[in-house]
Amino acid sequence: MEDGTFESPGNCGYTENGFDVTLWDSRADCEVRQILDRIADKWSLLVIALLDQCSMRFTELRREIDGISQRMLARTLRQLERDGLVKRTVHPVVPPRVDYELTPLGAGLHSTIKALVTWTEEHQGQIAAARTAYDARVAAESEAGA
Repeated sequence: MEDGTFESPGNCGYTENGFDVTLWDSRADCEVRQILDRIADKWSLLVIALLDQCSMRFTELRREIDGISQRMLARTLRQLERDGLVKRTVHPVVPPRVDYELTPLGAGLHSTIKALVTWTEEHQGQIAAARTAYDARVAAESEAGA
């Protein structure tokens, strides 16, 4: 911080839990941001959720995830495997059989995802009301300014 500059009351670089939110930024070399981007994309979330209870084959996953292409599922599984969240097991049979399952690290992440989904379900009414109020306020301001 420059001399003579004071932190404003709105400065929230550090949260009360001690997290430095500046570590979540979009710099290309930011490891935290890269991991968050990977695990928070819609395909990864769906794969992690599906693998929570049992291992699945590629074709089973593809059948369960509406709209995902074969290429995108393969890419998502490779990335999750690389991050240590999914384990890939190749069985030496003809034709080859490959199963995917969550690792303990992936199972721990699934618990966090479930908590986020639960929070969303519990608060969706409040969020819908806030959106409606916001949209009405913006529409009223637009009409007043027109």
